[in-house]
Amino acid sequence: MFMKKFVLVAVVLAFLTSCGSGDRGQLVGAKGKKWHPEKPYGMTLVPGGAFIMGKSDDDLAGVKDAPTKTVTVRSFYMDETEITNSEYRKFVNWVRDSTIRTKLAILADEVGETDPDSDGIGQFAFKDADTTDMSVYEKYMLDNYSGMGDTGYEGRKLNLDVDLIFNTEDYPDEYYAEVMDTMYLPIEESYNGQRTWDVTKFKFQYQVMDIKTAAKYKELKRSDVILKEEVTVYPDTTVWIRDFSYSYNEPMHNDYFWHDAYGEYPVVGVSWKQAKAFCQWRTLYHHAYRKERGLHYVNSYRLPSEAEWEYAARGGLQGATFPWGGPYAKNDRGCFMANFKPLRGDYAADQALYTVEANAYEPNDYNLYNMSGNVAEWVDSSYDPSSYEYSATFNPSVNDPENERKVIRGGSWKDVAYFLQVSSRDYEYADSARSYIGFRTVQDYMGTETTGNAATNRKGVKRR
Repeated sequence: MFMKKFVLVAVVLAFLTSCGSGDRGQLVGAKGKKWHPEKPYGMTLVPGGAFIMGKSDDDLAGVKDAPTKTVTVRSFYMDETEITNSEYRKFVNWVRDSTIRTKLAILADEVGETDPDSDGIGQFAFKDADTTDMSVYEKYMLDNYSGMGDTGYEGRKLNLDVDLIFNTEDYPDEYYAEVMDTMYLPIEESYNGQRTWDVTKFKFQYQVMDIKTAAKYKELKRSDVILKEEVTVYPDTTVWIRDFSYSYNEPMHNDYFWHDAYGEYPVVGVSWKQAKAFCQWRTLYHHAYRKERGLHYVNSYRLPSEAEWEYAARGGLQGATFPWGGPYAKNDRGCFMANFKPLRGDYAADQALYTVEANAYEPNDYNLYNMSGNVAEWVDSSYDPSSYEYSATFNPSVNDPENERKVIRGGSWKDVAYFLQVSSRDYEYADSARSYIGFRTVQDYMGTETTGNAATNRKGVKRR
């Protein structure tokens, strides 16, 4: 009798559970967070599709590194312009401020000044220094995992609610002054009495997972494929001097990166490794905002592959020489279509001596500006003259960690028209920076229904 009652209760509970779920007992799948796709700010959607990659014209330079092949790429978002000085400065300032806050919090911990209500360095102490308002899980993490790293302070939360103080007259105490002094060059290295940041202290640390290695060697542990990177993020402004011997470019060295007059110009003097670090920071920055609001994370920002870059640069035009078509670098009114080195060295003939604003000239049919000219752009591919021959035809990507030669595409303000062709390839070493190389980022599109040349039905409507 007891067993019969137990079975009856179990059936009733199962019935009530099924009714309460709203699925009427049907298999409808587990529900996650609601996903509302959004176009990232400043980006445009490049619909995936197939195109003929490589030299469609005669290879006048005889490089023979870009034979034609049909390639298909998936949809992705791409920055409409090259990353500008003002955008990259936000990255630099974030790294600088985070470094200062970390130093302040560590010193506050060491000297025992951890009162958040104090007027001194204590207000910049780690947030977990006061466990009063911490959740059970936060206390558990602090007791069991805090400090598991090189410095012993990894995982500690910084106090971001208090503004940093940069005016020396307003420093709250000597401890604060001590930390800030470490961020500037020594007094004997100051110039004209101006305090100058020691930009070698602006270092960004991040982790990446080598998924390709993990997939290839299944016996590896997860920790074996998590790579730690540290990159000094400040651009090398001396490139304006070193790239051009016997040329007066001191004004560009002095002002180009930091002055607001050049805020909307493309950032230069950034190595491939720094461009990769920027992508990691941009992802981190976006995720922090979405986490606060309980939203889904987005796909990571990254450098485009070589195939993605060329596909986007063509703007849907098959076999075109330039993003605007071609074969000429002028329009029907005799105006140059990009910023490059025309007429055997008359740099100003295209209305620009060096770089121009990132949104100058007309965009291509994907609304992308300066895919040719202005600055050449880093892509996430290693240069191999024969890579087209062995790479896949579907989302091809050739990036050998052992090959320090990284591809740059699009040509720049100092290049002749040949390098502006969407099929021309060039390279620079990953740790090198130049006054004519910048970058733009991409983000994978969630889904597959958006394609540029999808099959159509008899009524001319794209199939979904």
